[in-house]
Amino acid sequence: MRGSYFLIIRVDRELELHTKARLFHIPPGYYVYVGSAMNSLEKRVERHFRENKKLHWHIDYLLREAKLLRAYLIPSEERLEEKLSLEVSKFGEPVEGFGAGDVRVNTNLYRFEEEPDTALIKTLAKLNLSWKTVKSAGEIFE
Repeated sequence: MRGSYFLIIRVDRELELHTKARLFHIPPGYYVYVGSAMNSLEKRVERHFRENKKLHWHIDYLLREAKLLRAYLIPSEERLEEKLSLEVSKFGEPVEGFGAGDVRVNTNLYRFEEEPDTALIKTLAKLNLSWKTVKSAGEIFE
């Protein structure tokens, strides 16, 4: 399956996140990461739930320090990452330069004070998209 996804992440403490080439200041809160997987949505999201993996993308560095609470799998033949990121930016505070190297937005990571699900469901409904919410890698293939 092809598509995009949201990762819902909880950061419990102040983080100074060092990636290969960047430093990000990450305050406590809830975060939504917007991603896409135009080869295998299931395998990409499953990878994000894994604890032991090679650190490749910015999100890998964050997930090493934070808790992945759940993911929304959004099947689509169209690459929606940029459109979804622009919509989520209306609700969340952007973390500039995080994980958006291949799209025309400045970030794919947004901070929320409260759980972000209401805003995400509103966004998906507005765009007339279907989704599946999972809380673990095992639920992805059910």
